[in-house]
Amino acid sequence: MTTKLLNILTGINRTSVPSSGSMILVNDLYGAMPEIHTTFLGRAPVDQAWKAAFDQLISLSTTKRPQGPDFDPYVDELTREVGVLIEKIQPNAIHAQYLGFALSLAFTRTAGNIPIIAIAHGPDVMVAERSASEREVMNEVAAASAAIVAPTSVLADRIDRLTGRRFTDRLTVIPWGIRLSDARVRDQPPTGIGPLSLVHAGRLDDNKSTITAVEALALTDQPHHLTVIGKGILREHLEQRAIELGLRDRIQFEPFLPRAELWRRLPNFDAFVFTTRGLEAFGLVLIEAQAHGLPVAYSDLPGVREILGSSGVPYTPGDPRSLAVALDEMGRDFHRRKALTKAALNNARRYDITTTGRQLRELTLRVTS
Repeated sequence: MTTKLLNILTGINRTSVPSSGSMILVNDLYGAMPEIHTTFLGRAPVDQAWKAAFDQLISLSTTKRPQGPDFDPYVDELTREVGVLIEKIQPNAIHAQYLGFALSLAFTRTAGNIPIIAIAHGPDVMVAERSASEREVMNEVAAASAAIVAPTSVLADRIDRLTGRRFTDRLTVIPWGIRLSDARVRDQPPTGIGPLSLVHAGRLDDNKSTITAVEALALTDQPHHLTVIGKGILREHLEQRAIELGLRDRIQFEPFLPRAELWRRLPNFDAFVFTTRGLEAFGLVLIEAQAHGLPVAYSDLPGVREILGSSGVPYTPGDPRSLAVALDEMGRDFHRRKALTKAALNNARRYDITTTGRQLRELTLRVTS
């Protein structure tokens, strides 16, 4: 019996480089999905190594105008460009990344009888919660979709509420994953008690709340050291705050690292600090840290709790004192840290990208039949 080869059209309307969790995810995902031919719509410049997961990568030419009075003309122009491509490619299915963003809207208006699976990533839901016009776009995409995928039940419920619970039967949860086979745990795990070597990686913006980790270090009983890896609009503010708190020697700021380099360095740390205080769609970096054997201190958000359960140490989101207590307890109790390392590795095994790819392919087969 031959396996059906699926011709899938997808894309993210930004520069085609591994610059964010979503871009890294799709690269892993379509590389791990069996028996498919994928055409990806992105933007130049293109990272030649990153695009290897796709059979074809096409750079969109429509000038982006994602906000303001030019949005509707922009969507019209993008829709015409996408329509020509759909007519040429004739995919079996369309995977509309970012439920409610402009490219997904263009897909819905040109797909005709081609089934659409909308895939939510988090920022799309956050924007729809803040803006009535964005909610209208989300609802239009949801109405045109045969299925709507979210990585957690928490995010699925938020989408359900934003769409007036009109598409509940179309929502399905497919947890995201990483390439577990590439993760490495240090040969000799740390021993003893005392100050921890901590790492935080991600965008430096208000929602990621890196300031919580910076201010927590000023409240700890032990002189833990923190390495902050990433870029964002709050970088300068965070550096200044560290100086004000007398933490110049205990906090090190480093630029965004490609994932291969980040993964190479993760085993050198004692624990990972996760500080997001608002919506988090999934938090792939949490699984990356756990897959490398790092205990995780995490802000106790519903979606994150769904992913980690008891395999990490929760603290009150946005509360430096609560995080400081969690870090000191981890530093004082080596046996607990050792147990958390084991729990982290066991939990990470639940999130292999091959499982994500298989489940998304099975869903695509169902909607195309």
